[in-house]
Amino acid sequence: MASSPLNVFKQPLKLFSQQPMTGFYRDGFCRTGGIDPGNHAVAGIVTDEFLDFSASRGNDLRSVGLKGGCRWCLCTARWLEAFHAYRSGKVSNLGVPRVDLDATEDSALKMVDMETFRQFAVRHEQSSGSPSGSGAA
Repeated sequence: MASSPLNVFKQPLKLFSQQPMTGFYRDGFCRTGGIDPGNHAVAGIVTDEFLDFSASRGNDLRSVGLKGGCRWCLCTARWLEAFHAYRSGKVSNLGVPRVDLDATEDSALKMVDMETFRQFAVRHEQSSGSPSGSGAA
């Protein structure tokens, strides 16, 4: 029997979004498994700049209906790629999606350290229900 997925705090993984329905398994959770080669573990609030960046890399998330402010389980490598583009000045900080750490699976920590994620963490006292763009400042 498999254990329940954990977030980056080693707590039970929080439901991230059902509007739109997200996750590799399309169950609203950013959980992964052996059949998920992209490691869709990062619970990100996308921005228009990130959507442009992702499309420029061959993954047009607008084609599945996303727009700035949507909550989406992102591939850890793509999130990290956006972070590196920000660090090198190729995109602004808006090109890096904000991250809901309570809904980000701990497997993402194999590629991204906790301190880096904390720089882009959403504040839960402001984002506790609606999938609005409140975390994409």
